[in-house]
Formats: sequence, C-alpha cells, structure tokens
Amino acid sequence: MTLDQILRTAVEPALAWLPPKMSSIEAKVELLTIGLHESLFEHRRQMGNGPARGFWQFERGGSVKGVMTHPATRDHARAACAAHGVPFDGMAVWNALEHNDVLAAIFARLNLWWAPGPLPGVTETDKAYALYLFTWRPGKVHPELWPARHRAARAALQLP
Repeated sequence: MTLDQILRTAVEPALAWLPPKMSSIEAKVELLTIGLHESLFEHRRQMGNGPARGFWQFERGGSVKGVMTHPATRDHARAACAAHGVPFDGMAVWNALEHNDVLAAIFARLNLWWAPGPLPGVTETDKAYALYLFTWRPGKVHPELWPARHRAARAALQLP
C-alpha cells in the first residue's frame, strides 16, 4: 500500500474519528513512520507468523492490552471498538487489527497518546525515534532505517 493510500484509507479516517486534539501533522508523521518501520504497509501479520497484527504490528498482550487498559486511552479504545463492531476484548481486538486498518490506526494513535509530553516536531527525527522506542518497545530495533522512513513520511505529507 502506498503512503497516499494509507493516509486516505486509514490514518485520516482514524484521526477524523478521534477527538480533534489527537489530530495533527506531527501525529500523521509519527503514524506513517512507525507503520513504515513496523510493516512497510505491506504486512498486516508479523512475518514468520509472529504475535503482532496490523500495519502497526500490535501484540495482544502488549500494545493492545496497554491501549485497552491505560486510563488515558481505554475509553477511546472502547468507543472505537463499539464504532467498528468489535467486542472490547483483547483477542477480538487483536484479530480485528489485522483486517481493519482504521481501527489499527486508531489504536496506533492511542498508543502514542498515553506518552507524556507533546509529539516530536515534524523534523525531530531522533525524538520521533525515541518516542517510538518508548511506546512500541520493539523487540528488534533498526535505528539505521528510521531516518529514511521518517523522511519518506514527511515527503508523503509534503513537509521538509
């Protein structure tokens, strides 16, 4: 899927559904970069049949559980599940994220929402990577790939 397609079909509808305070150009940059970094927007299921689902690669006992239970995100997550016809149950959500890109984008944005402080500025590549590490807690890190993916996300949004 191209970045234009993912913006149009997942990220923008997700941000439009969430409260306006969660929608910003910084959020779009971070969501596109993380999606590129996690799946290249090609893999909705972790390669090798691993435990992560959706373009943002959420694990049931990790970010799914975290978004569903954190005080800053759980009510939004519950409402999003209801709006998408998904029971508010970890297994049901985890399964849905593989096929429902809007719900996956909503959960990805919520996973950034609980972190303290504002989102990094659009040109703050290192801070964006630090936020990704803090909120996603990836098993395998590839810091050498992040800058190019961050540039690609900014370019898709016609940013410097």
